[in-house]
Amino acid sequence: MKYTHLFFDLDNTLWDFNANSYDALYDALKKMGLLDKIGGYEKYFSVYHEVNDRLWALYRDNKISKDILRGLRFEESLELNHTPMPGMGDTINDAYLAEMPKQLKLVPGARVVLDYLHHKYKMAIITNGFREVQVDKLIQSGLEKYFDKVIISEEVGAQKPHKKIFEHAVKSMNAPKRKSLMIGDSWDADILGARQFGMDQVYYCPSSANLPSAEELEDKGDSKATTRIITHLGQLLEIL
Repeated sequence: MKYTHLFFDLDNTLWDFNANSYDALYDALKKMGLLDKIGGYEKYFSVYHEVNDRLWALYRDNKISKDILRGLRFEESLELNHTPMPGMGDTINDAYLAEMPKQLKLVPGARVVLDYLHHKYKMAIITNGFREVQVDKLIQSGLEKYFDKVIISEEVGAQKPHKKIFEHAVKSMNAPKRKSLMIGDSWDADILGARQFGMDQVYYCPSSANLPSAEELEDKGDSKATTRIITHLGQLLEIL
């Protein structure tokens, strides 16, 4: 067996973050009585999604803090939606995060794949998500039982794609790097991060729009790590 340890990203690799985020924010705004004040929810969520992605990229690069990100994503998206609610960002954020662990949708094939793999490999989660939410998401969705460890960026002091979080992960699992495999849906955070560390990776890419170019696949620098691409989690079983 080539691999002994598997490291999974959580959001949009196993736990369907996009679908669950959509539902959680809807529920939060409904409970707060704000749905009628934002106009169409579909339109607002599209604006929020773009703002959130941009701010998370800044957070990942240590250009803004977690506390700024949490409230600003709502303040800014509401402003761009032409439904400003000054001073409400942190309140909406708290309501949204309270709803997130209640959402239970998984990526297609996730449970079948994990049922097969968890008796054969040592497995851990590596996530950049907020500590206070990620563990609850794993527990409520029933994913916790599959993993020996949950490695969260803010507890390590470094986020994917930083080398430090991958070093911490393999050391905490007593995992040989060359017998470890990273599986994730983010090309920059999961795949390039693990590749630069020297760990083999599987890029879960269900959308052809997110496929890397031939140049990106070939540009490995000094890394000898292997990169594979799957479009459905079930294809992991063909590799493992």
